Amino acid sequence: MTEPSDASAARAASGDADLAAQAALFDRSFDRKDGETVLPWRYRNGPHGEALTTVVEGGESGLAASYACGPRTVLQRGANPVTVGQTGDVMTDSAFRGKGLFSKLDAETLKLAKEAGWPCVFGLPNRASADIFTQKLGWDAVGEIRPWTFVLVSDAGAREERMKVSRAAASAVPWVAWRGTMARGRLRKAFFGKINVVPIARFKPEADDVQAEVAKNFPWFVQRDHAFLNWRFVDAPSGRFRAHGVYEPGGKMQGWCVVQLPERGETAGYIADITAVDDVAFAGALEAGLGHLRKAGASVARAHAIVGSSWERQLKGSGFRPSKPEDVRPIILHTLDPSHPVVAAAKNPSSWFFTDADRDAELIG
Repeated sequence: MTEPSDASAARAASGDADLAAQAALFDRSFDRKDGETVLPWRYRNGPHGEALTTVVEGGESGLAASYACGPRTVLQRGANPVTVGQTGDVMTDSAFRGKGLFSKLDAETLKLAKEAGWPCVFGLPNRASADIFTQKLGWDAVGEIRPWTFVLVSDAGAREERMKVSRAAASAVPWVAWRGTMARGRLRKAFFGKINVVPIARFKPEADDVQAEVAKNFPWFVQRDHAFLNWRFVDAPSGRFRAHGVYEPGGKMQGWCVVQLPERGETAGYIADITAVDDVAFAGALEAGLGHLRKAGASVARAHAIVGSSWERQLKGSGFRPSKPEDVRPIILHTLDPSHPVVAAAKNPSSWFFTDADRDAELIG
């Protein structure tokens, strides 16, 4: 095993050899076997640009640690696109944990982000790593994200999922499932005869017009044109995403829903993204997503929402139930250019348009 000669040896990764070593470290760190497929998709192929990644030498794969920060193009009220960063994989070989490598990687990555002209970097760490970011590395905690659950059917899977909240929540599953059925009825009534909802294999440029209509209402909207949507979902390595498009009777696109199917043995699927021009299109998109997950065998549908956001209000108003308080995760921010106008929006996540499509990892969980 090669020891890192110096914790200051953090450097920018480059080339196929580094990517292969990162993939090996990814598989080892997360008990995966698909790093050589997932990391090129995530780090190199995104339509917003290549990720910034840093590494420290050492370990079985030739790397002791690696850190990734992906670019995200943010629209401000539908205009003024700017690239910001989003923290991604933080990986340390088990033999080198606790040696201060992460702080060096973080400093080097932020240096590269500033040199690239990114005004800020945000992240969605778990609570344990959030303390490292905020208490040791100078990041700010600016908001919170919370899981929400829609009970699709009263069965053992739904009771098991709600038991994660409390015994009372599990006991209430039959009532909550009935409420969910009523909520879906209201959704169908809201869009019946007004729009059509159909499965779509790939997103077309028509999605760009929907994005433009929705983005103008938000000071922070991660660009989700058809190129981004096809990369993020259709071409994702897992193959677990399905999309439905919402259309006017005349054929004009009004929105979409993307779901993540439950893996074999899982009871939960996810509403990965809904982007819709109005409440009617939202109702059609959500009902299509819930129906697809139910047919796929899911007992519950999950979605994450920023606390205080419009997406949270939409989920709550559509029959979703909140998680326990301990499941709330922080949103963190590191400002690199305080004078940039996007930073004010970055400090107020409740104003963002943000669904699980905007998370850094491929699969939601």
